[in-house]
Amino acid sequence: MRKFYLLVLFTVLFAILVGCGKNEALVNGKESKGTTEKKTVTLKIGASSTPHAEILEFIKPKLEKEGVKLDIKIINDGILTNEQTANGELDANYFQHTPFLKQTNKDSSLNLVKVVGVHIEPFGVYSKKIKSIDELPKGAKIAIPKDPVNFSRALQLFAANGLIELNESSNTNKNYTVQDIKKNEKKLQFIPVDGPLLVRALDDVEAAAINTNYALEAGLKPKKDALIIEGDKSPYVNILVARPDNKDSDAIQKLAKALTSPEVKKFIEDKYDGAVVPAF
Repeated sequence: MRKFYLLVLFTVLFAILVGCGKNEALVNGKESKGTTEKKTVTLKIGASSTPHAEILEFIKPKLEKEGVKLDIKIINDGILTNEQTANGELDANYFQHTPFLKQTNKDSSLNLVKVVGVHIEPFGVYSKKIKSIDELPKGAKIAIPKDPVNFSRALQLFAANGLIELNESSNTNKNYTVQDIKKNEKKLQFIPVDGPLLVRALDDVEAAAINTNYALEAGLKPKKDALIIEGDKSPYVNILVARPDNKDSDAIQKLAKALTSPEVKKFIEDKYDGAVVPAF
């Protein structure tokens, strides 16, 4: 009989303990931390301040709710940023287009990959000295990006607007240099300048071909201030970039999905007024 009472006592005590455990796991009807809550993953992302970091800041709260925290690092050197992504200092980056990535991979022996295309930044030519591209004087000095891909991109923009003519037959890869200019009636002088310095170069040249992110940072309005500008169908789509070993990770894929969401599309269209165009 005594054994029976002891068994009943142990059964009651066990039920009480289980009940207490459940109560501790529930606070106001919600599961407490440390039970089924997912672990937060932090992604270090290298990005240009405008518009890339601004877009990332916009999606940051949404991603945190999904267990992905963004640690956004503002960058100024694209090649260094790609190297830091390759060696693991950064988990991914968002500042460049595919041709730039391909060139950097080749020149620096990297193996970074595109995760998703996000937006296009139509490339424009600006000036503090003239109001129309037709006013360019003979022998005018034109500052254009120093890196080979954007140098070529600038030459193609001038060619598309009839200011120079390029020898396309001699350059099947369309990676043009000044040696590919076969007609230059105004004898324009193209001066290579580091991308971040192009806005400052406006004081010293007749015009400068400037990447839209740098133009926006300087307060320029591409659709209004550019003398000439690429069309919205530019092939230079800005992309999210990662390594082959992490591009398919849950966190990177959540970031890619957020960057190409309807909310981001509306944000880009509302905020940048055509200076940045969604590519999805």
